Amino acid sequence: MTATDQERASGQMRLVIVGASGMVGGYALRYALEIPTVGRVTSIGRKTLGISHPKLTEVMHRDFADCSPLAQTLSGQDAAVFCLGTYTGSVSNAELRTITVDYAVEFARALHASSPGAVFSFLSGNGADPTGRSRIPFARYKGEAENALLAAGIPHVYIFRPAYIYRVEPRKEPNFSYRVLRAIYPAFRILFPNQVIRADDLARAMVDAAVRGTGEHRGPVFENGEIRAMAEVLQPLRR
Repeated sequence: MTATDQERASGQMRLVIVGASGMVGGYALRYALEIPTVGRVTSIGRKTLGISHPKLTEVMHRDFADCSPLAQTLSGQDAAVFCLGTYTGSVSNAELRTITVDYAVEFARALHASSPGAVFSFLSGNGADPTGRSRIPFARYKGEAENALLAAGIPHVYIFRPAYIYRVEPRKEPNFSYRVLRAIYPAFRILFPNQVIRADDLARAMVDAAVRGTGEHRGPVFENGEIRAMAEVLQPLRR
């Protein structure tokens, strides 16, 4: 019996994580490797992770504009958690749309072609505008990506719209706004709890939805407060 056959027989799932070198994707990978529900994790990204684990397979893929070469890797997968993205202001407006919309839609297409029953968890953002009327490019592009994913024929798409994502470990913040938000986070989370979420909580919720479903919440969209509620019922990594 192959490793894959053993995983199937035990009821374990095969999960793909895209963007595991990033903040949320990194926590998603850590959580997925810990939980027994997941028997195999495939990380697909443009950077090496520098870690090894018996459950982990790492696949390098630099051109997400064309995910056709990933057909074999994506075959037989049960779910995917897509966390690939970039910060507004760090790239041009055209590149922001390419990364936010085109990469997500192309990967979803390739996944669905190779594993038609696979579930898809997508990292969107607070304020995503599916109507396309927002003057904020990030909101328009996230909304555009959501619309395309929901129309892609994937059986279950879960869209997560976090507000300010708090990185648990200190880091060099990408811009001044993030430095301010991190500084005031202790007070901000008390005054406006539904406008903040820990990165590890968000990651756990995304993985759990992909591998276990969402219970009474039929989805497909989860706003920040709903994500926090989902995370509260999960076994946290930090405790």
